[in-house]
Amino acid sequence: MPDAVVIGAGPNGLVAANVLADAGWSVEVLEAQPEPGGAVRSDRGVHPDYVSDLFSAFYPLAAASPVLARLDLAAEGLRWSHAPSVLAHPLKDGRCAVLERQVDGTSAGLAGFAAGDGEAWQDMYRAWSLVGPDLVQALFTPFPPVRAGLRLAAKLRAAGGLRLARKLALPVRRLGEEEFAGEGGRLLLAGNALHADLAPEAAGSGGFGWLMSMLGQSHGFPVPVGGSGALTAALVSRLTRRGGVLRCGQRVTSVVVRGGTAVGVTTEGGESISARRAVLADTSAPALYRDLVGEEHLPSRLLRDLKRFQWDFATFKVDWALTGPVPWTAPQAATAGTVHVADGVDGLTRFASQIAMGQVPDQPFALFGQMTTADASRSPAGTESAWAYTHLPQHITADAGPGRITGRWDAREQEAMADRIEGQVERFAPGFRKLIAARRILAPPTLQAMNENLHNGAINNGTTALHQQAVFRPTPGTGRPETPVKNLYIASAAAHPGGGVHGAPGANAARAALRSHGLRPVLHRAQRI
Repeated sequence: MPDAVVIGAGPNGLVAANVLADAGWSVEVLEAQPEPGGAVRSDRGVHPDYVSDLFSAFYPLAAASPVLARLDLAAEGLRWSHAPSVLAHPLKDGRCAVLERQVDGTSAGLAGFAAGDGEAWQDMYRAWSLVGPDLVQALFTPFPPVRAGLRLAAKLRAAGGLRLARKLALPVRRLGEEEFAGEGGRLLLAGNALHADLAPEAAGSGGFGWLMSMLGQSHGFPVPVGGSGALTAALVSRLTRRGGVLRCGQRVTSVVVRGGTAVGVTTEGGESISARRAVLADTSAPALYRDLVGEEHLPSRLLRDLKRFQWDFATFKVDWALTGPVPWTAPQAATAGTVHVADGVDGLTRFASQIAMGQVPDQPFALFGQMTTADASRSPAGTESAWAYTHLPQHITADAGPGRITGRWDAREQEAMADRIEGQVERFAPGFRKLIAARRILAPPTLQAMNENLHNGAINNGTTALHQQAVFRPTPGTGRPETPVKNLYIASAAAHPGGGVHGAPGANAARAALRSHGLRPVLHRAQRI
């Protein structure tokens, strides 16, 4: 009988298992899919000569994460690679806003959009340099972040105090307008906010856009050498070397609850696995509470709150094997690992408004990844392993474009949506389609079938909007990994601090389990940083 059973071998589940194993607990991880990784996996499914990331690809949050740093995954062979430039947002007239690896390069480029915008970016980065490390530490610890919060509060005054707090609460459109006279800085902030399900006019979208932009400036948008699966492989290697057990193809169908306490799980194959001390679930909140635990073990207030749980946007993704580099009209975009494809901030607002109305956007905002540009091992020299994804409504009511897409996602609708994304890229990179040697389409139901946490392609395990963050995540409560069932902990991005590959929800759940048994996490020498 293991001390703990972890449901799900996504990054958070594997981080949780590693933290528990470091404390001397015996751990068994059960994964429904044939392989571990959750949304951190790669393959050669598009073309045998090209490595493609199935889900997530760029990892600024992983690079900044104190949780992953403490695991010392470099000792397991994990290496990171960077594109020459972090991120680009090209315009059809050939101009391009570029987030460079060095702040002076970014500011110089933004100064070309409007006088003073380079210095405005430098000011933003100076504020980040003061508060960024403590802000990240506060974000990645259980709510409320008492110690990290106190350190952060002590530095906030020097970084602007209430004025900085006001900026972070602004909609990203307003933040860009206040800080920058030209389009460049506004594009970088707004495009980064749309990595989540935050419209340019949403309260708090300025803070998220600022956070992602500053993480990109300080840490880049790195990728694991050889594919995103290398990150998963490092976590698995570390766990097994410490005695942890990983079993794939083992779908958990229920959490066994006796006397209000989680005592184990049962699998689809009928196996019962007892847990001596804890069960940790790297699953969505609705799946954990409704499907695995059962309403009879939960307070009525939680069940009522679950009815108000909001998923983030659906996602539609296309992977390509390209025979050459993307022919961007704006040449600077060719050096960036991530490219934002949209007609400026107004295009982002139009896109988000269509989604809010339940419409499939006619000119979808595309996040475009140039993986060989970021990591030369991904495809043969002179070629590009590329992908793009866009967001869609969770419930489609109409198609703003000509494709009559309804959300059935049959073969015709999938091809029509993939063609629409390619058409959007073609507007900014004429000749793009001629380079396509092969493509793979991952529609929302396909993404969910490959990873059940991605409900209809929702990649953040719940909206990033303010009403479902901190003490409101996943439902109004404490913002902590504990659940109403004793010895059961939520260890997924459904818990604070939410989505992104940083391991914090898994680590928070593991530490909560250890504390409940009077233990503290053990840091190995390499982890004491």
